[in-house]
Amino acid sequence: LTDERTGKEESYFFTDGLREFVQHLNEGKEALHKKVVYMHAEDAVSRLVADIALQWNDGYTENISCFANNIRNIDGGTHLSGFRSALTRTLNAYAKRENLIKGNLATAGEDFREGLVAVIAVKVPEPQFEAQTKVRLMNPEVQSFVEQTVNDQLAIFLEENPADAKRILMKGIQ
Repeated sequence: LTDERTGKEESYFFTDGLREFVQHLNEGKEALHKKVVYMHAEDAVSRLVADIALQWNDGYTENISCFANNIRNIDGGTHLSGFRSALTRTLNAYAKRENLIKGNLATAGEDFREGLVAVIAVKVPEPQFEAQTKVRLMNPEVQSFVEQTVNDQLAIFLEENPADAKRILMKGIQ
């Protein structure tokens, strides 16, 4: 940002992008896993891009920020809906497979989102917003795109990091 009247310049950015942003949002809290989970997907046909970073801490507050084309969507939208449903489905499936949940018991999404800090950023060629203030993204194709991204890439993270996965899941289950 440059003030052309005075020549004063300021730069605002995170060198490691969303990963560093999530670490910044998590400052002062005890992270359940060291490595920030980062997911990226692009679809050349629909020209959709999703970048998602997340990390759980030992707190109970959910902190999810959503952006579409670098515009903050304070009420979320289809990218948030896709993220939440995929997160719940993927964590429940992993917990059942690893026998962390007994019988037909299923953990609710809110349980898994306690202590979650996440940033969801999508790039959409033709964004549809709910209002002039762009508080909510409305594109239905974004929901399924984000859902697929989280389903695939979070499952990989859980498989490759079983100790972290167990800590995350046990917090939600308890």
